[in-house]
Amino acid sequence: VQLQASGGGLVQARDSLRLSCAASGGTFSYYGMGWFRQAPGKEREFVAAVSRSGGNTDYADSMKGRFIISRDNDKKMAYLQMNSLKPEDTAIYYCAAKRLILSAPPEKNDERYNYWGQGTLVTVSS
Repeated sequence: VQLQASGGGLVQARDSLRLSCAASGGTFSYYGMGWFRQAPGKEREFVAAVSRSGGNTDYADSMKGRFIISRDNDKKMAYLQMNSLKPEDTAIYYCAAKRLILSAPPEKNDERYNYWGQGTLVTVSS
């Protein structure tokens, strides 16, 4: 499966932004989806993940209550709604896909993902 992330940009603190991840070349509903980010000089970190059906989600603690991950299997899209953005949210955001069994929970471990998008830059100014 190929992934294309988009929606990044320059915003001010407390603004909102929605990232999109378009999938092609596979059966999208077979994959759990995740968002990760990497800030300058830092390691890549988990942001959010969603199960195959979209019924289960998981978030990094610092994103809970601010970010919402979702998916539309018919459109082969995953989304990350980011609210109340902070300067420390500045990073390149990547979407990723992992083949999962239907009952599997969202995957938080980036090393277990098989497919990655190219990343989209989010810059939050103070």
